[in-house]
Amino acid sequence: MQNLKLNLKHLRYFWAVASHGTIVQAAEALFITPQTISGQLRELESQVGSELFRKEGRRLVLTETGRLVFSYADEMFRLGIELQDMLTGRTQGTVITLKVGVAMVVPKLLAYRVLEPVLQMQDPVKLICHEAPLVDLLADLSVHKLDMVLADSPINPTLNIRAYNHALGESGITFFAAPDDAQRLRSEFPVSLHGQNILMPSSGSSLRRNLEIWFQRQQIEPVVVAEFEDRALMKTFGERGTGVFTTPTAVEQDVIDKYRVEVVGRSDEITESFYVISPERHIKHPAINTITQTAKADLFN
Repeated sequence: MQNLKLNLKHLRYFWAVASHGTIVQAAEALFITPQTISGQLRELESQVGSELFRKEGRRLVLTETGRLVFSYADEMFRLGIELQDMLTGRTQGTVITLKVGVAMVVPKLLAYRVLEPVLQMQDPVKLICHEAPLVDLLADLSVHKLDMVLADSPINPTLNIRAYNHALGESGITFFAAPDDAQRLRSEFPVSLHGQNILMPSSGSSLRRNLEIWFQRQQIEPVVVAEFEDRALMKTFGERGTGVFTTPTAVEQDVIDKYRVEVVGRSDEITESFYVISPERHIKHPAINTITQTAKADLFN
């Protein structure tokens, strides 16, 4: 490897494949053909003098040499992207652009409380929000279409995505219902929930799992009449008397102010945690830094 002169284009194609896990996905992200990437990878491996990937099923997994090369390539290209973002993310008025993905299972009122402080920063911020299932948002994060993702669970370590979890905090759970139902159920909560119509978050959410475990421990069997990925829609159904629903206690007053519902009861045994997922191990983006600090100090204090 003496006098080795690496081709940056080859290195960028290698970085894209390592980040996406397959040549096809990397080709789609780079808007080139898979054949082009395959040829460039072979040339890079020839230059390096060692294989950089091995096949595991349909995916390509980095070899030991590949991991070494990727660690340097990843740092190099991420610094380049960070520089580009800093240059293009500001207008003449030094406006900072923040592209946020919000997982569909995150309550909208809580998402607002988490994100709203960036609009109060000294430097103006243009906030761009995109809502989708978490897996889709993580895919966008991996190709730098997003600066951060707001989620109710940390990123799965088995995913081949270079991203880091930043815990914002956790909250107990408040149960709500339409006023007449809330008054009827409140005095004997939580036993009163047995046989009661309830609205549940979707089965993929961490809160759904925590609620089911809590109901089993309490020997309570509610009647699940509907489940929702969109928590705002769930609240609308609950407001009309369809069933009891839950939301983090951290935004309890926000729910009371917005919807015609009352508190049935609360439980600190059920908790819901929230995370910022970003490509930065140590957060440098000023708006994301504001989000994490304010949420920890005020919302989840």
